[in-house]
Amino acid sequence: MDQVRRTNHQQARPTFAELFTPKLVTVLREGYSLAHFRTDAIAGLTVAIVALPLSMAIAIASGVTPERGLYTSIVGGFIISALGGSRFQIGGPAGAFIVLVAATVARVGVDGLLLATMMAGVFLLAIGYLRLGTYIKFIPYPVTVGFTAGIAVIIFSGQITELFGLTLAGKEPGPLVPKLMALSEAAGSINPAATFVAVLTIATIVFLKRWRPKWPAMLIAIGLASLVVALFALPAETIGTRYGGIPRSLQWPAFPPISIDRMVDVLPDAVAFALLGAIESLLSAVVADGMTGRRHRSNCELVAQGFANIASALFGGICATGTIARTATNVRAGAHGPVAGMVHSAILLVLMLVAAPLASYIPLAALAGVLAVVCWNMFEKQAFATLLRTSRGDALVLMATFLIVVFRDLTEGIVVGFALGSILFIDRMAKSIAVEADQPLVPDDIADRASTYDSSEASDADTVVYRISGAFFFGAASTVGTVLDRIADQRKNFILDCSAVPFFDSTAANVIEGAAHKARRAGVRFIIAGAAPQTRRMLINHGVKRPLVTYAASIRDARAQLKAPDGFNRG
Repeated sequence: MDQVRRTNHQQARPTFAELFTPKLVTVLREGYSLAHFRTDAIAGLTVAIVALPLSMAIAIASGVTPERGLYTSIVGGFIISALGGSRFQIGGPAGAFIVLVAATVARVGVDGLLLATMMAGVFLLAIGYLRLGTYIKFIPYPVTVGFTAGIAVIIFSGQITELFGLTLAGKEPGPLVPKLMALSEAAGSINPAATFVAVLTIATIVFLKRWRPKWPAMLIAIGLASLVVALFALPAETIGTRYGGIPRSLQWPAFPPISIDRMVDVLPDAVAFALLGAIESLLSAVVADGMTGRRHRSNCELVAQGFANIASALFGGICATGTIARTATNVRAGAHGPVAGMVHSAILLVLMLVAAPLASYIPLAALAGVLAVVCWNMFEKQAFATLLRTSRGDALVLMATFLIVVFRDLTEGIVVGFALGSILFIDRMAKSIAVEADQPLVPDDIADRASTYDSSEASDADTVVYRISGAFFFGAASTVGTVLDRIADQRKNFILDCSAVPFFDSTAANVIEGAAHKARRAGVRFIIAGAAPQTRRMLINHGVKRPLVTYAASIRDARAQLKAPDGFNRG
């Protein structure tokens, strides 16, 4: 019997081809019609409009010229969509890399940055082909929230100079505290024109996001700011005055200077790029999965990221990765598959070829305003507050990650946060052990109940019951999430039995919340049965409450809810 089980398990394991087949191939095999291309083209155009100012803003904030951000979105973004394991991933330069890229450029120059980016691509290929991408999903939820919030603070601090048009006495320091001290010393050099442009940009984006959410707010804000500066001849620095504009073509592919000593010198940067790129891209893919109910292929996605970074560096671009905001925009715009991302890159290329001279008029304060809005959105304020009040353990992991990222180093923040999360898990597991006295070695038979057997409990085609057994924590979240993704498959009711779960952590609660939102969109009734009081409090604190779900003491009570006329509103 064991041999049969092992054989079935081995047969169930996916083959190499299944793991590394790009989603583009999968979509084409399903049948790709003209209607599908039309929706992808509209989505690609929408994302390109968002990506145009962002790509340049991120490049400038990273210490390189604006066209290198466009190169990254065009070359790296195209390859990520064409070869990736996600249907909806949009690749390009990401705000999370600003700090690392800027530090690398300051230390080893642009040539060193390109070499580090190529090496990071090779590392990502190795991580993908060795199938290590699955383990990156084991990062606890508080670590990802704290990490993202820390990056948002760092990026915003780097935009203060441009937001207020400050003139610093020397080079702007990298660490946060010395940077803030230098900025305070330069407070007397505020440029009112630059400040006005930044405020105008931010106000325009906020207004349009609220009152005209379907309009390209960032592009409109950049265009308005550029028009105001040009018409009124405001003394605000622009891309043209600082960089002389951007070229109207891609540069020819070329290798940066390569030597053993140079490779050793940039090795720490390459490792940091690879780790951050893997985490950022898979987080983005998970976000797309949560919005669409699809499942990405982690290792295939990392392989695509590897090829994208190598190609981006060859064409003079910087680090490429999956971008959460642009990927979410792609999904909301109705994308059908990876063709949307490829169209987005093609449109950016056309815009660069045709409209490059207009970029010279873009004020740097306006681009800083765009990044300020991005930072505000990156800081997951609701999730941050929820984790702080949910449990002291999650709050400790969150704040440790956040503070170390802000005041020390990105990689250190992830490592420390993961280590604390693991220690917290061990502590919770130790406390979840219960010892019961007078338990027989073999349980006694139980007499039949007097009540009549209800055959519908086993044959109800509209209801599915899943039972989770054991600790539901960040290490198991990916596996359980895969199962829960199928809850809307031809069923009207879903009961999740949690009576055998000793505890949930915040990562597990986040997975349940995503499943509940998906069930609600699909019109599926979601009932959680048998959850212990502390588990129920954890889930409610994370937003898993009515009207998303109802609670029941047992599976029998859950079925009684479903039979009641107002069953979905009870519990």
